[in-house]
Amino acid sequence: MEYRKFGDTYLVRMDRGEEIIGRLTELCRKEDIRLAQVDALGAVDHAVVSVYDVAAQTFYKKEFNEAMEISNLCGTVSRKEGEVYIHLHVTLCDRNLCAHGGHANALRVSATCEMTV
Repeated sequence: MEYRKFGDTYLVRMDRGEEIIGRLTELCRKEDIRLAQVDALGAVDHAVVSVYDVAAQTFYKKEFNEAMEISNLCGTVSRKEGEVYIHLHVTLCDRNLCAHGGHANALRVSATCEMTV
């Protein structure tokens, strides 16, 4: 992961094999980021995405292990009980140009991820 700070904004680039949520959490701890908006694009080869069923009070997860484009990754950084709390939603596009989206639980970079925090 490489990043640069411009004012109160970070421009971040993650490389192949890096886990996006873990690296973002690491950045927020290192730079003491307590409240932020996140926007990104890129590509992944592994993802876990979920949706929350309010009535059942449970998450339904789906795992993807294929090359997919991140057509949108957005969310927030905050703190929960003093710890970094990452809340991201993602839309992924597969080779058939079908979109899959929901809460981002895990995302591994296959080529690059370019992010603004």
